[in-house]
Amino acid sequence: MTAAVPQSPALLFVVSAPSGAGKSTLLGRVMPLLPALGFSVSHTTRAPRPGEQSGREYHFVSRDEFLALRDQQPAGFLEWAEVHGNLYGTSRAEVEGRLAAGQDVILDIDVQGARQLRGLLPAVFIFIAPPSAEELSRRLRGRGTEAEETVRLRLANARQELLAVPEYDYLVVNESLDAAADQLHAIILAERSRQRRDVAGRLRWPLPA
Repeated sequence: MTAAVPQSPALLFVVSAPSGAGKSTLLGRVMPLLPALGFSVSHTTRAPRPGEQSGREYHFVSRDEFLALRDQQPAGFLEWAEVHGNLYGTSRAEVEGRLAAGQDVILDIDVQGARQLRGLLPAVFIFIAPPSAEELSRRLRGRGTEAEETVRLRLANARQELLAVPEYDYLVVNESLDAAADQLHAIILAERSRQRRDVAGRLRWPLPA
């Protein structure tokens, strides 16, 4: 009889960034390179931006729909937060279901949400930062989709969010999109490799017959 080889538990990756740091673009670069990695689509009450589709970037819902989902028991949201006047939440059932099935999952959530997750589930926390405040300002204004007052609010919030960098396991500075995507990809591969080594280390050699 051959002993069963332990399976690597699924990994949860949490990616946060100030608005305008390029997090969504980076994830769009990296996700196709990791087809087995599941992306948990968050719910939000904010309006879709041009080119966004419900169910792809976010599940776009009304405030009443969001609050009803939040209050569902025992499902509801794993974490939720209000950011820039909009609500964002991560489906508990979707994340826990994927992890239980052995699929690695990546979450795109803000600093508030990441703090709620700490202590709930083991995770790898990755922060995406802009190279400078000036570059972040240029990117936000370059969108052309938000009023100047909104841009100033996002910049003020970004300064606060950057104070949370020491809480994260990894920092990726998105100055060059290609270099930042390579770094994010390498982090995920390294953590997967570490997980496999940890499992292998629990084996006793030689395996019993």
